[in-house]
Amino acid sequence: MSFEIKNYFSSSIINKISNLSLKAKLVVEGFIIGLHKSPYHGFSVEFSEHKPYGYGDETKYIDWKLWAKTDKLFIKQFEEETNLKCYIIFDKSSSMSYSSQGITKFEYSKNLAASLSYLMIKQQDGVGLSMFDEEIKISIPPKSKKSQLNLLLTTLHNSRSSGNTKISKTLHLLAESIKKKGLIILISDLLDNQDDVLNGLKHFRYNGHEVIIFHILDKKEESLDFGSSIKFIDLETDESIVTDPSHIKFDYKNAVKSFFYNYKKECEKNKIDYVKINTSDPLEKSLVEYLIKRNKMV
Repeated sequence: MSFEIKNYFSSSIINKISNLSLKAKLVVEGFIIGLHKSPYHGFSVEFSEHKPYGYGDETKYIDWKLWAKTDKLFIKQFEEETNLKCYIIFDKSSSMSYSSQGITKFEYSKNLAASLSYLMIKQQDGVGLSMFDEEIKISIPPKSKKSQLNLLLTTLHNSRSSGNTKISKTLHLLAESIKKKGLIILISDLLDNQDDVLNGLKHFRYNGHEVIIFHILDKKEESLDFGSSIKFIDLETDESIVTDPSHIKFDYKNAVKSFFYNYKKECEKNKIDYVKINTSDPLEKSLVEYLIKRNKMV
C-alpha cells in the first residue's frame, strides 16, 4: 500500500464518514487486514456422539474401535463450529458522551467496535455485542454470518449514550451467562469503582476467557489542561463544581497516573490485555495494537 493511500485512511477522514460499514471497511481492509494472522482461522470439528451406521453414511466416519468391541457399526457425529467467539462489551453510559474537541468517546468507541466486528466476521469468527449502562440494554449473541455484521452495525449506529455506569454488575452477569470460552473485549472509559471492575474482569479469566480492555479516554481527562476558573459537570449525576484547574492539577494528574498504573499492573498480573486509547489517536493505531496483542497468541 502506498504512503498516499495510507494518508487517505487517516482518522480525520474516517471520523467524517457517517456510514459505520464504510468506516469499518476502510480501516480494516484499507490499512491492516494484511497484518492479521488469526490463530483461530477457519473451522474446527468437535466429536459430538455416535449413531448407528445406516445406508448412505460415509464409511470413513465408522468408529472401528467401537466395532471391535461391540461387533456393531457406529458413525461418529461431529459438530462444526467457528474456533473463536468474540463478545464485545460496550459501555454506553453518559460519561462516554464527553469530548473536549472533535469526536466523543462514545462515537470513537462505536467506530472501534464496528471495525472489530468487521475484522472478526471477515475471518469467519463469531462476534456478539452487549451494550450497558447500569444494566445490559442490548444483547446480541455471537454469530459469524455476514448478516450479523449488518445487525451489529445497525445497532451501533442507532445507539445513544445515556445512563449511569455499573460496569462490574454487567461483567459478572455476562461471565455467568457465557459458557463457551472465547474472547472478551471491553470498550469503556472505566469510570467506576476500580476494584469492582477488576473483580468482574477476573471472573472472566477464572472461567478461561481471553480478555482485552480498550480503555477510551479524552486527552483532557488525562491532562486537565483547561484555562482558569471553570465549571465541571458530572455527565451521569449532574453534580457540578467550580474550580481553578491550576489549583488541583498536580494532585489530579498523580491520581490519574495511579489509576492507569493500577489497571495496567492488575491486568498484567491476571493476563488481561490492557490498551489505553486516547480519542485523539488514529483509529488505525488502536486496531494495530489490538492485532499485535492477538498475534502474540499464535
